[in-house]
Amino acid sequence: MEVTTQGSGYNITDATNGTDTFFFYKTQQVAFLCVLFVLTVTANCIVLALIYLSRKLKSRMNMFIANLACADLLVAFFFVLTDIIWKSTVQWYAGNIGCKLIKFIQAVGTYGSTYALVALSIDRLDAIARPMSMRGKTRRCRILIGLNWSCAVIFSIPMLLSYNLQLVDGHMPQCWMELPKPWMWKVYITLIAILLLIIPAVIIAFCYIFIVIVIWRKSSLSLNAANSGEQTRIVTKDATSDSPSDQRKRVHWTECNVSSRGLIPKAKIKTIKMTFVIVLAFVFCWSPYFVYDLLDVYGHIPRTNEMIAVSTFIQSLAPLNSAANPIIYMLFNSKMYKKFFKSKKHNSSPSTSATRSHV
Repeated sequence: MEVTTQGSGYNITDATNGTDTFFFYKTQQVAFLCVLFVLTVTANCIVLALIYLSRKLKSRMNMFIANLACADLLVAFFFVLTDIIWKSTVQWYAGNIGCKLIKFIQAVGTYGSTYALVALSIDRLDAIARPMSMRGKTRRCRILIGLNWSCAVIFSIPMLLSYNLQLVDGHMPQCWMELPKPWMWKVYITLIAILLLIIPAVIIAFCYIFIVIVIWRKSSLSLNAANSGEQTRIVTKDATSDSPSDQRKRVHWTECNVSSRGLIPKAKIKTIKMTFVIVLAFVFCWSPYFVYDLLDVYGHIPRTNEMIAVSTFIQSLAPLNSAANPIIYMLFNSKMYKKFFKSKKHNSSPSTSATRSHV
């Protein structure tokens, strides 16, 4: 969802003549977007395929990763690909209905990808805060994913109303938003920044603050348990008459109880680290975008060719986030993928040898 290039008639008409801003560095933009499109589609399809094919990867965490990958594919096909075609044809050929629908789907994909990170962070907090609460986990996942897409659709509805087919320079059809007053642009850009960056960032920040608090408390419990000898053999006075097997069961239960209260599995810590890196990538890609837009719409950036070049670069960072997400996921799960491919290769080899023997 773009708000300062093709999305903003105010910025375009004031910066240079007509469509010059939108097609500034056209060749470089199209080349970059083509590479970005191929990378985003390939990486996200690999992630979805591996999650679908591998039983070990069908965890609660990967439900959210698959959800994020679907949102990123939506961004690739309706944001990046549309931008490639539009910059290549210069004019808008999809008509007024196509203008509204494509802008709506672009917004749904962008909001969907952003709030998928929010849902993922909430789930990680739930996994750390309530590790033993297994009942209703799948249902809660579905509710979070449902809320994710509900917010995306609701926040995107204004795109159906605000974007229209317009003639630029009296003859060139373009799919743009036209707001007559500068203060309207200020309100619009500010609201988009709040919905797409500030609110998600605040929710994610609170989730990770609580995650750190929970981990710190559990680490303290584990340290206290080790110091006080809670993980040694514990037999109460009332248990003196128990049989040796009953005493062993009691000791095993006590040790497991202390472990579950004080220790967090490395796998969960790893998923938290991975989610945190994905969130950092989101902040890195979207913060410059909105900082520049807000400074621009409030009149703090001069309208020069140099700043237009800067704007062109910053606009390219936002969709880059959809390519970064699957790459980060694959980097954190590289060992699992190697085992998956080795097991597939191993499983296929006996059938091959058997076929050869029959031949």
